[in-house]
Amino acid sequence: MIKLRIGGVPEHFNLPWHLCLDNDEFSEVGLDITWRDFYGGTGQMSKALRDNEIDVAIMLTEGIVKDIIDGNPSKIIQKYIASPLIWGIHVAQDSKYTTIADLKDTTCAISRFGSGSHLLAYVNAQNMDWDTSELKFEVVKNLDGALEALPEDKAQYFMWEHFTTKPYVDNGTFRRVGDCPTPWPCFVIVARDEVIKNNTKDLEALLDVINRTSKEFKSIPMISKTLSNAYEQDEKDIKEWLGLTRWSQEQLSETTITNVQDKLLELELISEKIDYNSICHTFK
Repeated sequence: MIKLRIGGVPEHFNLPWHLCLDNDEFSEVGLDITWRDFYGGTGQMSKALRDNEIDVAIMLTEGIVKDIIDGNPSKIIQKYIASPLIWGIHVAQDSKYTTIADLKDTTCAISRFGSGSHLLAYVNAQNMDWDTSELKFEVVKNLDGALEALPEDKAQYFMWEHFTTKPYVDNGTFRRVGDCPTPWPCFVIVARDEVIKNNTKDLEALLDVINRTSKEFKSIPMISKTLSNAYEQDEKDIKEWLGLTRWSQEQLSETTITNVQDKLLELELISEKIDYNSICHTFK
């Protein structure tokens, strides 16, 4: 059995992986898979890949593209979610801010620098025609950190996946003032270069298993109820999310990689662009 360590956020997007694990589908193709939840998101997983703590990760596209350019010895091996991620923009329930425009010159809570919550703050700022060089941040590590920071006014707003945070909007902890969708497919599957070199066939087997499940995921009987129970979300919200979400079994296109790099360069989050094959590995 080949051991592979996989990381991902503890969110509904990744239920297909857990179904495959529960059904022993990976072990049937000779893979011993261990899963680790990363509550700190893509920034935390980038560090784990660099530190050889995990072999494969399911990460936000813009976050890993930036970190590969910054020297992370990893590559994208497949697109995972083809649809955009909808980032809710949240304030504390009793905040005086009522619109996105009100948040200009305030402090944004982020999980860590280089994370999606950090990078999308720049995208949102550009959408609002703010001076991105004036953005201010408070590192809160994860969603739990933001649940503390916003009511205590350590930061004034927090961007996180719309449906993951909706229970905290419903219970009155947060108030959502708007949304900011990513301008590209949101999640990708990433592997360390060493694993790509030494375990090519194992990674192909891994993708074959997850792709079978993700392709049929929406048609699984009672899947909305399973998701609702597993992630403690209203089934009505889960059905809305399922309607907006598309899984993929293909690699990112060169056009998408160009678009992501162009945006990161425009926002001065990277200093140069690199070629497609330095970011993506496509199995022949």
